Amino acid sequence: MAKAGFLSALFSITDEQAMWRVQQQDDHEAFARLVARWEEPIRRLCIRMTGDTHRGEDLKQEAFVRAFARRQEFKLDQRFSTWLWRIALNLCYDELRRVRRRREQSVEGLGEEGGDGFEDLATDAPAPDAQTAAGEEAELVRRALWRLPENYKTVLVLRHYEGLKIREIAEILEIPEGTVNWRLTEGLAQMQALLEVQLARQKTDRRPLRKDRTEMFVL
Repeated sequence: MAKAGFLSALFSITDEQAMWRVQQQDDHEAFARLVARWEEPIRRLCIRMTGDTHRGEDLKQEAFVRAFARRQEFKLDQRFSTWLWRIALNLCYDELRRVRRRREQSVEGLGEEGGDGFEDLATDAPAPDAQTAAGEEAELVRRALWRLPENYKTVLVLRHYEGLKIREIAEILEIPEGTVNWRLTEGLAQMQALLEVQLARQKTDRRPLRKDRTEMFVL
């Protein structure tokens, strides 16, 4: 009963209180509470930013390893979630740069036959002929999102997938709220353009993508 009471008290504390225990006492149980609370959102973020389920899982784990290693850098007057989102995003940016360099080197080696490299991206999605129409559209949205520049992709993922407020996104990215709104608008416009190009290439597409399909954002 005593142990159950302790665990109940541990899970009732705030993220910031738990992080204080991690900082001051190297409290692994407090850090486990933070992992339990945040591992799924961070996993989703990493997968959606990289487009790779397996690499996203690895990056999620790396984000928590880095958070613990850098625990003394956390300022107790800030939100833990803001700090953790930044760590995960920076890891995703590093991974995207590595993927981009590999793709550029591959294209240089193959000449004009290199393609855009997206077909090499790991995915758990079934083959197109085994998907429903809705599944095909969701896959098109996923591919269009992955092709966006990082600054647009980041705000779209945080806003439409993770449901963060404009103010929270601005705090995480350390940019004005007006810039967040502009990136959201521009990102959606670029996604729509990418979707139209992809649909034009699908000769066997059974039905057109609705104009509001970019609002679905389902992986």
